[in-house]
Amino acid sequence: MPIVRLLATLILGLMLVPAATPVVAEESLSQYRLGVGDKLRITVFGHKELSGEFVVSGSGEVVMPLIQGVRGRGLTTAELARAIADRLRPDYLVNPRVSVELLGYRPFYILGEVQKPGDYPYVEGMTVLNAIALAGGFAPHARRDKVFIERGRGASRKRYKAAVTVPVRPGDIITVRERFF
Repeated sequence: MPIVRLLATLILGLMLVPAATPVVAEESLSQYRLGVGDKLRITVFGHKELSGEFVVSGSGEVVMPLIQGVRGRGLTTAELARAIADRLRPDYLVNPRVSVELLGYRPFYILGEVQKPGDYPYVEGMTVLNAIALAGGFAPHARRDKVFIERGRGASRKRYKAAVTVPVRPGDIITVRERFF
């Protein structure tokens, strides 16, 4: 069975292989859930004073004029737009029309045996190999066959062994292990 799993990873390249669980399909960015550090443009139509660029704070909120903090972490942009409209209605606006646009994704992190570990801005279409290259490449003692991605939120966060062709997602933590010889 491990050979089947390895072949699936090599052939498809778009799948993650958890250590002891079945193959898990990739999450689409069309279902992207906001997280800490995401940059947004929020437009309240007809009300420039309420519109602007905002960031999902460390507490997971988007702080706006009048309504203060609105929970943003874990929501899609459409869900956040509805939540903002609900908070503005009826105390401030009769029929608020709100749009939320994602301007910039939260960073991903790369740790372990790379030249420059740290956080890096996410770019759509990035793979694990692109991320390693962005971090200066493998360090001399890197174990190139032991690369892991941690993905998810809170208690649902999981760690997967990843091929270099696996897509990186905002908020991912990539770890390159060390070889001992």
